[in-house]
Amino acid sequence: MSIDGINRRGFLECMAWAGTGMAYAMAGGVARAAKLESAAGVAPADFSFVQISDSHIGFNKPANSDVLGTLQTAVDKINKLDREPAFVVHTGDISHLSKPEEWDAADSIIRTAKAGKIFFLPGEHDVLTDNGKSYLDRYGKDTKGDGWFSIDSNGMHFVGLVNVLNLKAGGLGNLGREQLEWLEKDLKAQKSDTPIAVFAHVPLWTVYQEWGWGTEDGLQALSYLKRFGSVSVLNGHIHQNIRKVEGNITFHTACSTAFPQPEPGSTPSPGPMKLPAEQLRRALGLTAVSYKTGNSQLAIMDSNLESNNSQTVEIKIDNFAFNPGSLAVTTGSKVSWTNHDDIPHNVISTNKLFASPVLDTGETFSHVFENAGEYPYYCSIHPKMTAALTVK
Repeated sequence: MSIDGINRRGFLECMAWAGTGMAYAMAGGVARAAKLESAAGVAPADFSFVQISDSHIGFNKPANSDVLGTLQTAVDKINKLDREPAFVVHTGDISHLSKPEEWDAADSIIRTAKAGKIFFLPGEHDVLTDNGKSYLDRYGKDTKGDGWFSIDSNGMHFVGLVNVLNLKAGGLGNLGREQLEWLEKDLKAQKSDTPIAVFAHVPLWTVYQEWGWGTEDGLQALSYLKRFGSVSVLNGHIHQNIRKVEGNITFHTACSTAFPQPEPGSTPSPGPMKLPAEQLRRALGLTAVSYKTGNSQLAIMDSNLESNNSQTVEIKIDNFAFNPGSLAVTTGSKVSWTNHDDIPHNVISTNKLFASPVLDTGETFSHVFENAGEYPYYCSIHPKMTAALTVK
């Protein structure tokens, strides 16, 4: 499995500023991106959950002097979803300096989210003192070791990992032998056709080693996931959306609710990136995910904190099908089709309003829909492949 990095071109192809968080729709095993507030436009799902990350409560520098306000906006968006998510998971850096008053302030907002349950994982900013004991005292109930856990819900298995303790020189995340042994045992109890979602703060794959954006022993953890048909790995830490698909594994990183960071390698070092005030909320976000029983993948929808309703949506071409086959989006949305089959396909508007070139494996075509209407389309190479978009 080749997952130890991406080149700059690959980064630019899969990275998108999204913002407020991520809503995950578990449906058909296909990961796709759309606006959180438009999650209802995705094909019906059996359940959904939301990821938020990197709230950095206590941060008050020019990159964002109101991190409580942007976190509140993220939670407000969760609470406006048409359907209450099964759970919300915060994937770390709840606080900026591991201070109790920062966690108090964060909790006063996060725990108002309308969701079945709320789970937390630590970021390195949450374990700056006493090797994470204060974090565990507050958030570690019903977890193992340093705060890792697993749960089952609606036919899926979820795993939360901790990779921000005992960091090595160079800053890469680290899981450690004890946690890896626990993970191997935990996954052995699952059938290979069970959809798996794995959460951790630092990406389990190496996004950019020079900045410590990866996990030193992540490959060992990922080796335990090879036998499963559908795996989604959802991380934070880097404050921007990057998506990568390697075989059965979809990797996805969430935006921060506090401040963006630069693209890997684009500046001498990572850190809070100051944007013009009118652009900040466009670069902050959350992620919603939904799942439908019988499907093999999650539907992943990124949403930014800006108030407009435009979307960024991904449709997967796989097994001679467009997935999702029916989707509703808002005007101004950008829709991308990526070919995951081993043979070429294309995307052709039935009404001749857009047409892709031939897409080889891994290639993507995108189109922005400026006008409302019905947009049926098909693959002219394999005409039985049909689907439709509704733009509202």
